[in-house]
Amino acid sequence: MTEPAVTETAVTEPVATEPVVAVPPVRKDRRVLRAALRWTAAVVVFAAVGASAAYGITRMERTDVPGLATASDGRWVYPEISLPPLPSGSPGAFAEGNTAGTHHADLRALVLPAPEGATEDKALRGSDGWLAPRVLLTEFADAGERDTFRQKLVDDGLRHIAARGWTTEDGTHTRVYLLRFESAAVVDDLFAADFAAFSSAGLQMRGADLTEVDEDFPAEAARTEDIQPAVYTESEPYGAEQVRYAYLAAGDTLALIMQSRKGEAPAVPFQQTVTLQSQLLG
Repeated sequence: MTEPAVTETAVTEPVATEPVVAVPPVRKDRRVLRAALRWTAAVVVFAAVGASAAYGITRMERTDVPGLATASDGRWVYPEISLPPLPSGSPGAFAEGNTAGTHHADLRALVLPAPEGATEDKALRGSDGWLAPRVLLTEFADAGERDTFRQKLVDDGLRHIAARGWTTEDGTHTRVYLLRFESAAVVDDLFAADFAAFSSAGLQMRGADLTEVDEDFPAEAARTEDIQPAVYTESEPYGAEQVRYAYLAAGDTLALIMQSRKGEAPAVPFQQTVTLQSQLLG
């Protein structure tokens, strides 16, 4: 396969775009899949709440957000974040009629920017903003699983990977990967099979020996319409560092968000990062 040649901040709509109308998925099998994930995969599912609430977490008072209650709660300060403009005449990913869930905006512009004061991870810059799959695959611990997943990316028609990484002053290392495929149906199948598995947390991540569903993730406050999340955290004992990670199924795009830190990875910046990236994709 040819390697394929993004104070707290609110995500704001671009002036040039038309409003996105969220509708329930058209295909019955996708509704069944999402229901199965919700009850048997034990993952956190974001309920649909309407476009006006999509960016609520960045506008709420800190006391309104579970787990984000005080002025010194550790949230990062992000630059102003705006949704990229859509090509003229193109619908949003979850607009009526866009049954493939296609993100017509530039995928590279949908990757969450680094917060203020962070140091960029240059290894994730890629070539012209597109990351080679081999770089993403280094996040998985098992060589056999890496080889299997590499072939799945080929078979499932991976189009592009856009990524960004950074390290904050406290040593928290963040990596965000966006993988675009041909359709939402492909992403749904991949998400269910490999990232929200019924009996495990999916593929084993590098540096995380034992993981579990992150039951402390504030699902109600952080929910974003049309996004399917699976959120995990490394269980004690952590070893050298703790790893937190989340997968997001968002139309034709699958996101992987990882944070790790020596000792313990703080929960609040992770929750904030997952939520903001969800908003950009939703």
